[in-house]
Amino acid sequence: MPPFSPPSAPEPYNLNNELAKERSRAAAERTLMAWIRTALSLIGFGFGIDRIVAAVQSSRLSGSDRIDLSVRLLAVGFIAIGNIALLVAVIQHQQILKRLRRNDFRYSSEIPIALITAISLLVIGTLALLTLIAG
Repeated sequence: MPPFSPPSAPEPYNLNNELAKERSRAAAERTLMAWIRTALSLIGFGFGIDRIVAAVQSSRLSGSDRIDLSVRLLAVGFIAIGNIALLVAVIQHQQILKRLRRNDFRYSSEIPIALITAISLLVIGTLALLTLIAG
């Protein structure tokens, strides 16, 4: 039978560690705010494209109120990417705060939201360019 060992005492309060955690929490907040601005820009841009093209087409002499499907898909793509990026950013922010509350904070090597957003915008931009070239 192993000898009795008293329960381990909690780690002493370390001001440097607490200040580092506070800086990391503040950085996570700034990152979330940057993602909110980015998502809002993408959503606004998608909505703006749709409304501007609709206004231009309704002012033409032809009287056609039909918005081209490619423009509508482009607008929906921007709005969808903005919404998805914001959702993923909020989830990632909550995970970071949860890890910061623990004393054994470890760096996570997850796929960056910015990379996913950039690739998605590259795909949408390429499709838009191909649509313009094809006429």
